[in-house]
Amino acid sequence: MHHFSRGRAAVVAVATALALVAAPASAALGSEAEGDGPVEAGIFVNKVEGLSPDFVNGVDVSTVLSLEESGVVFRDDAGQPADLFAVLADHGVNTVRVRVWNDPYDASGQGYGGGTTDVARAVEIGERATSAGLGVLVDFHYSDFWADPARQLAPTAWVGLTPAETVTALHDFTASALQQFEDAGVDVTMVQVGNETNNGVAGYTRAGREIDAPFAALLSAGSAAVREVLPDALVAVHFTNPESSGRYATYAAGLAQFGVDYDVFASSYYPYWHGTTDNLTAVLTDIATTYGKQVMVAETSWAHTLDDGDGFANVIGSGTIGDAYPASVQGQATELRDVIAAVAAVGDAGIGVFYWEPAWLPVGPPSAYDANRVLWETYGSGWATSAASSYDPVHVGEWYGGSAWDNQSLFAWDGTPLESLRTFEYVRTGAVAPLRVVSVEQVSLSVPDGAAVELPAIVAVTWNDGTVEQQSVTWSSAVDWIRGPGSYSIPGRTASGLDVIASVTVLAANFVNNGSFESADMSAWTLTGPAARTFTGDASDGDYAVTFWSGTAYQASASQTLTDVPAGTYELQATTQGTGSPASDPRVLTATTSAGGSVSAPLSFTAWNEFHTASLPLTVGADGVVEISATFTLSAGAWGVFDDVRLVAATGGEPVDTSRLSAALESAASVDRSLYTDASLATLDEAVAIGEVVLEGSRATEADVKEATKLVEKAVQKLKPLK
Repeated sequence: MHHFSRGRAAVVAVATALALVAAPASAALGSEAEGDGPVEAGIFVNKVEGLSPDFVNGVDVSTVLSLEESGVVFRDDAGQPADLFAVLADHGVNTVRVRVWNDPYDASGQGYGGGTTDVARAVEIGERATSAGLGVLVDFHYSDFWADPARQLAPTAWVGLTPAETVTALHDFTASALQQFEDAGVDVTMVQVGNETNNGVAGYTRAGREIDAPFAALLSAGSAAVREVLPDALVAVHFTNPESSGRYATYAAGLAQFGVDYDVFASSYYPYWHGTTDNLTAVLTDIATTYGKQVMVAETSWAHTLDDGDGFANVIGSGTIGDAYPASVQGQATELRDVIAAVAAVGDAGIGVFYWEPAWLPVGPPSAYDANRVLWETYGSGWATSAASSYDPVHVGEWYGGSAWDNQSLFAWDGTPLESLRTFEYVRTGAVAPLRVVSVEQVSLSVPDGAAVELPAIVAVTWNDGTVEQQSVTWSSAVDWIRGPGSYSIPGRTASGLDVIASVTVLAANFVNNGSFESADMSAWTLTGPAARTFTGDASDGDYAVTFWSGTAYQASASQTLTDVPAGTYELQATTQGTGSPASDPRVLTATTSAGGSVSAPLSFTAWNEFHTASLPLTVGADGVVEISATFTLSAGAWGVFDDVRLVAATGGEPVDTSRLSAALESAASVDRSLYTDASLATLDEAVAIGEVVLEGSRATEADVKEATKLVEKAVQKLKPLK
């Protein structure tokens, strides 16, 4: 897998839940009869003007052998079983990317998963691609398992080698592997020396962003081997995080300084992590014009659904997808088209785009989870098997399992191609479809306790042709029943009858200064080690967080002294996520007061994008002073995020009996809605919305509960049957 950065979600795709509704008057369909106009299709794709006939339309299908061994069947458009590579070629794909791991097996011969693509299996994939008329990009990870910014583990056979010996081993392995591709007649058009090598390669980790001599020597060794065995193949280097200001310029300058021989500067680009396509074009153009290099996107993807296909949680879900595109087939097509256009906008130097693992399908549905686990373990068709824990205990551990990518496939889960796969064709012609709504803006806001909740009067409605229409919205009066800190859902309906939800978070008063690090004024905080306020998609709240990483063992901390806090009982909260840090690494949240002394709680790092909130009860004395700190003593390569630090008054008061309200809401939920009029159901829905808000209210009174209960019970009683 990859170490990714996360975006914030503001729009949730609802394409599967929306019926076709009237199109905006300004929209119009094209027709093939218009001559050079777009083809009629099921999705909209704007033509990319001036796209080179040689532009690389690529896909990475490195898990294909393991999937087929697990019983996955790929199909053609008619639903008939078909060879995956023939299907890809039929849909405009011209190149296949395949990753290569040195020795992805434990001592007993159990494969690590993720396709278990050693050289022999990668060659087999290459042979099948060549037979289908497709070119092949060979992606050397120079590891026995996944390599990315969070981990560049040395192959087991190279552990203990000197730097010079590692350079020789990398050269010899590359040359030997490529000779096997050549001997098998595989049409290798490009070779990638390293995968997402931001922080290192082949077990070597750089201390900072600057390219250094040992790193350059390793890439140069791989490049030299390519030139020797396959002189006509392009040599590519691969990095990620194009959204990080100055990163790619620094890498490219360092590669030039040390004379690394390569042809293509390749970038990963995932919209939920990596900024805008305009920025992508800009940073790639800078490299192309400054250093005379070709550029491409080696990995991209988007979700066609937020559902999970196999019972193993996906990397991208409702909380991580962001708002760049709807989670739909149309969203996939628009995303892929935009990335192709962004690379093509560089000019002749922009040579192609690869979609990452579009065929990584479920081996069975979530209901067959136990059977799926057997297949993942036996054939390596999930992201990792239990055997991989012995090689990478920090990143795999107990998290091995299935596909975390199935909802980003360009195939339906029965193996039939989704129309988004034809985007590779449609970018050359354009495509039009009947207009329909694909998403409605889902409102999310946070307000301080006691402040008025002001919901927007209009929301954005997005159509499948990319048109965005502003529609007025009427909100439920349930918003007036919000009582105290908590999370509330307020339903609404647009002027055209589309449902929308406002997620309202009422925040208790926070005594921590700049607790989410959104303000550039960090004077209240003391940071040590590599800890720094960072603009990042990895924040748990807002756009900024304190982040830290080092290639060597290190310490980091964040601390603040609060004054003038009213005496009383409080709770200190802080949220973290991180990778590469074993449980033995001390990570501690501490609060010290004159009234209660020091109290502490552990801060958790488990996996990327798994946020954990630590809580500490404490008592503040008459002096009003609270010293808070988070300290991290971390292993080499550990990466962490510290965010959303809050000191809030402890909740109190007598609990209110809500059992009758809960029973009324259960009764309302059991109503057969097909039997009653729309008007009476609308009255019921309004009462239910009020009841649910009251039920969530941290300061809801007995009178609130009593009134809400009566509203729900009466609405159920007053339901009017259809005549």
